[in-house]
Amino acid sequence: MRWVIVFLIVAAGLLALGWRRRIPLAWCLLTRQPGRLLVALAGIGFAGMLMFLQLGFRDALFDASITIHRLFNADVVIVSSTSSSSISMEPFPKRRLFQAASWPEVESIAPVRWGQLVWKNPETASPRGILTLGFDPDDNILRLEGFGEQKKALQLDKRVLFDRLSRPEFGPVEDWFNAGRTVTAEVGNTQVQVDDLVEMGTSFGADGNLLTSNRTFNQLQGSADGSSTSIELGLIRLVPGADPKTVATTIKNALPNDVQVFTKQEFLEFEQNYWRSNTNIGFIFTLGAVIGLVVGAVVVYQILFSDVVDHLPEYATLKAMGYSFTNLVMVILQESLLLAGFGYIPAFLAGKLIYRFTRLATNLPIGMSREMAWFVFSMVFIMCIISGLLAIGKLRDADPAEIF
Repeated sequence: MRWVIVFLIVAAGLLALGWRRRIPLAWCLLTRQPGRLLVALAGIGFAGMLMFLQLGFRDALFDASITIHRLFNADVVIVSSTSSSSISMEPFPKRRLFQAASWPEVESIAPVRWGQLVWKNPETASPRGILTLGFDPDDNILRLEGFGEQKKALQLDKRVLFDRLSRPEFGPVEDWFNAGRTVTAEVGNTQVQVDDLVEMGTSFGADGNLLTSNRTFNQLQGSADGSSTSIELGLIRLVPGADPKTVATTIKNALPNDVQVFTKQEFLEFEQNYWRSNTNIGFIFTLGAVIGLVVGAVVVYQILFSDVVDHLPEYATLKAMGYSFTNLVMVILQESLLLAGFGYIPAFLAGKLIYRFTRLATNLPIGMSREMAWFVFSMVFIMCIISGLLAIGKLRDADPAEIF
């Protein structure tokens, strides 16, 4: 962030030098041909919009990958050593969690089942995978408003809580429930009843979410008596004042190596690192942003180069009047900065509009952070400065001897 501030200070200084002159040459040259100016601003705006689009989707991917993880009411988390992400959670012995409960810093534990089950749309019967969490209804595993009362219904078998933010392909569950209808659906060849709605959110790994009891989860997976000796997630709450990092390290060193032990923050990073390192999605979105930067740079270079070529006699005259080559370079750079400043405005507005549309259409947590806005702002300025520097070479052809 510091380099962005330094760059903006330098850019402001260059603009200030231009406006100190009686005649703002950079501004006059840009506005002399309004059509060319509009084309330049459109090109810069498109490049900035493309950067916002690609970076926004990339950040939304990383943010959405931990939508559920952030909601867990835990200080330490245990997962299988073979689990690599939320889309491939492997089971581990439940006794590992009970072994961890013996530490004096541990206040409570909560075993959680985690898996993709097949949900059939109650209206069309079309199947679709849905992320399902199973837990003891007496455990307060999620930080959700009103969840304490909602989860009590899960003490009955084959009762579920449905995420109202799930994709519409799962059926009109929310509409039917709000209309007072009894909503039932088939999950894993078993009929379940939606007892209430929760608000959790979708992710790149899950289009919808379902909450139920451990017993019902096991039944949906084929267990006749609803029992299981394995879990996919172990949540641990510590006593007030305990250091999660220290406790997690101690438990990890004591337990067998068939489990991984994380603090909650490490658990979030564990999930995000999977999408960063083991998939090409982050690279693809970053590459798209770089392409936007290159496209914008080419557009600005063409505009500035054409401007220099069209005004070579004028630049030669300025040289004859005593303007140095450095003075003329400053004029080109000032034009670049003005283009960047005005071109960023439509890019910013288009980015906000696209984020809003995407958020409404997909329920992904996509938005424009302050850091992203400043980053794209600085990239647009750097893009225009580089284009201006490339166009400066043509100034050397401005020879006063050819004019006089």
